[in-house]
Amino acid sequence: MNVLKNYINGSWQVSASKETVDVVNPANQEVMAKVPYGTDTKIDVSQAVSAAQSAYSEWRNVPVMKRVQVLYKLKSLLEDNKETLAKIITDESGKTKGESFGEIQRAIENVEVACGTPMLMAGDVIEDIATGIDEMMVRQPLGVVGCITPFNFPSMIVFWFLPYAIATGNAFIVKPSEKVPMTMMKIFEFLDQLDVPKGLISLVHGGKDSVDALLEHPQIKAISFVGSTPVARYIYSKGTANGKRVQAQGGAKNPVIVLPDADIEMSSTIIADSVYGCAGQRCLAASTIITVNDEKREIKEALFETVKSRTTGYGWQENVNMGPVITPESKSRIEGLIQMGINEGAKVLLDGRNTKVSGFEKGNFIAPTILENVALDKELIRTEIFGPVMSLISMKDIDEALAFVNTGNYGNMACLFTSSGASARKFRNEADAGNIGINIGVAAPMAQFPFSGWKDSFFGDLHGQGKHAIEFFTQTKVIIERWPNIWSRKF
Repeated sequence: MNVLKNYINGSWQVSASKETVDVVNPANQEVMAKVPYGTDTKIDVSQAVSAAQSAYSEWRNVPVMKRVQVLYKLKSLLEDNKETLAKIITDESGKTKGESFGEIQRAIENVEVACGTPMLMAGDVIEDIATGIDEMMVRQPLGVVGCITPFNFPSMIVFWFLPYAIATGNAFIVKPSEKVPMTMMKIFEFLDQLDVPKGLISLVHGGKDSVDALLEHPQIKAISFVGSTPVARYIYSKGTANGKRVQAQGGAKNPVIVLPDADIEMSSTIIADSVYGCAGQRCLAASTIITVNDEKREIKEALFETVKSRTTGYGWQENVNMGPVITPESKSRIEGLIQMGINEGAKVLLDGRNTKVSGFEKGNFIAPTILENVALDKELIRTEIFGPVMSLISMKDIDEALAFVNTGNYGNMACLFTSSGASARKFRNEADAGNIGINIGVAAPMAQFPFSGWKDSFFGDLHGQGKHAIEFFTQTKVIIERWPNIWSRKF
């Protein structure tokens, strides 16, 4: 069985670790590769940092206009290889074909935005801030930076960071999830074709030992992370304790409010896509659906009819709306949470447990599930399920619904469906979440905007993407100059 290699100092290298874990297709349990794991992966990280530091010393002095030229080539390589990448993403993460293509497109959009770095990292100058004195602020790179990515978006999330980091003059090390490393392996085949110093961009495999090595290494200046809230809190705490700049995106429990004046057909379709897209395994998946003044059950019935028609199966097949969850352990955990909700008094409208897909009987499949009347004072209403489960609750008006939204520990996304401009304005102003959707089911910011998050959904100050990424990967330097004529040689 193929053991995946690291990419260090511009070449593919065998890991120092002999311990491995399997990379498994969640649709059929096929072992596709083995990936290095264990304590010896710290040696790999050390080698990558050493090579990166050397490359950074050269790269930081390359003019920014030349640095972004490599991104134009990267954009073309990603566009030319979309289908190859999409198939790998589907096979190792379980996404549908459309979701995999969509993820790659989002990655490309971040490369496009990062191509504007010559403008985005421009400084400021004030001439004659005092008589004969000029003052300016410039942005300079940090040095060697690292990124730790999750399983649910094998290609997209690294591009919230990578193109901005190298465009601003840094060296970059990627530690992908050990569950889905093959997508990044293919992407590094493209990165290998770029005209950059050896060691500038590195790939190291592993688990917690690799993560800790990145967090502890004194030459790594910043860490970017996306994952669950407990791990995000750990990354932030340990990274900052070691003097690093950290941005750590955590989990979510995203609420959606549906007002009586909403377009029911449109709303039910969009909400279903939000809840069950990527099998619910994304930090912007809608989870808790709050219907307001729906005594006739029009919204609930529309949601039920929309959801029950969705098809679960292997994501590369046509007409499949939802793939498997990532591991048997995830499936067991999600099914346990469904049972918890039932034990806490929820009514099951759709039960996706014990789902079997013909030809893929070993897959980690859970069909779309709907729980109604989930108890507001029990554990499930606050727990991130990270699976294809919709929790339906009812409230009397928007004020009660907003009050409930704002009591949550998470603050990644909140959405409202309505035809009222006044209600929309009230909601976007008062909802305690970093990403707000109005008649939008997945309020995912485009690459020009930061991927925001509040409360336990984010630890740090600057988010990924756009100007925030430029600021995160640079440090400001203020220069004050005085050049009186009497000090200047006249020619």
